[in-house]
Amino acid sequence: MKVNLDCIPCFQRQALQAVRFISDDEKLQEKVLREVAKKLLESNWDLTPPELAHQVHSIVKRITGKDDPYKDVKRDSNDSVLRMYPKLKQKVKLSKDPLMTAVRLAIAGNIIDFGVIQEFNLEETIREVLKKKFAIDDYRKLQDKLEKATTLLYFVDNAGEIGFDKLLVETFLATKKLNKIDFVIKGGPIINDATLEDAIYMGLHTLQNSEFLAISNGEAGTGPARGSQTVKSWISEHDLVISKGQGNYEGLSEHSGLFFMLMAKCPIIASDLGVEVGDIILEYKP
Repeated sequence: MKVNLDCIPCFQRQALQAVRFISDDEKLQEKVLREVAKKLLESNWDLTPPELAHQVHSIVKRITGKDDPYKDVKRDSNDSVLRMYPKLKQKVKLSKDPLMTAVRLAIAGNIIDFGVIQEFNLEETIREVLKKKFAIDDYRKLQDKLEKATTLLYFVDNAGEIGFDKLLVETFLATKKLNKIDFVIKGGPIINDATLEDAIYMGLHTLQNSEFLAISNGEAGTGPARGSQTVKSWISEHDLVISKGQGNYEGLSEHSGLFFMLMAKCPIIASDLGVEVGDIILEYKP
C-alpha cells in the first residue's frame, strides 16, 4: 500500500505529538516540524506509509536526542493492559466461543495506536468490539487454518496491544499444540510499536515454543523490511500467519497467505479495505 496525500499532514501531526511527549519547548517543537516539513517536500512519496514514517521519526529522534520518545507511553499502555489481563482471560474462558472472544479482544486492543489517534477509551472499545459485526469476516477460514497448523507467525503491532495478542495465542494453544511460534516485533523503537523489551515485559516469551523475529523500524541493522523477500519467506514457512494492525497492513498487503486483523481507524485504510472507519476486520488474503 502506497502513501496517500492525506498521509502527509498525518506525519506532521505524529512528529509534533512525539516531541510533545518529551518536551514543552515550543522552539524545539517548531524545529522538528520545520525539518519534517522539509523532508516531506524532498522525499519520494512512492513509498509505503511505514517507510516514510521511519524518515519522519528519525528526525524527531535526532533533534531531541531521544531514541524512544514514546517510552513512557508504551510502559503505561503495557501496565494498563496487565492490570486488565486476569479479567480478560476470565472473559475468554467463560465465553461460549473462546476463540471468537479472543479474536475480538485482540482487535479491540488495536485501538492502542498513537500513530493514528491520541485519545481513546480502551474499556469502552472492548465493550463495543465484543458485540460489533465484522465488516470483513474470515473467522471460519481462521478456524480451518488453526486446526491444521503446527507453526504460527504473528506480526504484533503496538505496546499494550500485545497483551491482547498473548491472550489470543494462549487461546490458540488451548485449541491445539503449536510446535513453533514466531512473534515479529520491531528491531528498534518507532512510535508506540512493540519492541523486544515490550514483548518480554508482557510475557510473550513465556509461551511454549515461542521466539522473536525482528523487522526494520527504518534504521540500518534493525531487521528486514516488511516488503522484503526475507519476510515473504517467513510467511511461506509458517502454517498460520497473523498480521495485526494498520501499520502491518500497510507494509504487508502485497504479500499473500496471511490474516489481517485490525480496526480501521484511518479513512485511507478503510477505503483501501472497502470498509468504514471504526469497522473491525478479520480478512484472509490467499
